[in-house]
Amino acid sequence: MTEVRLHIYDVTNSGSDKTNSTIVQINKIFKDGIGLGGIFHSAVQVYGEEEWSFGFCEQGSGVFSCPSGKNPMYTYRESMVLGITNFSKLNVNQILQELSREWPGSSYDLLSKNCNHFCDEFCERLGVQKLP
Repeated sequence: MTEVRLHIYDVTNSGSDKTNSTIVQINKIFKDGIGLGGIFHSAVQVYGEEEWSFGFCEQGSGVFSCPSGKNPMYTYRESMVLGITNFSKLNVNQILQELSREWPGSSYDLLSKNCNHFCDEFCERLGVQKLP
């Protein structure tokens, strides 16, 4: 048994400081002010110091990991506990292997198959709540 944590980032990889700053401000207004959401990247941490997410790549799996809270493509915002999984580390690794086969990077779609969809699927398989 271990805690499952969601890491949330502002999507600030445009290459433009002005655009990135605008995205952060939009997220503050929509999520923090109105409570409606925003433009976010998400990743799931379970067992260890790595977080797991999904992104585009031309070949191979789009599932990838990086140190929790340290994705260099985005601006870290916050994390939250989604629950406790009863799966062992071995079982979690098996789930990640399955997801890696099922989520090729070339299937990434901004609106229908993105990092948030991946995190929802991963959390469902771990037996914890989906993304808020």
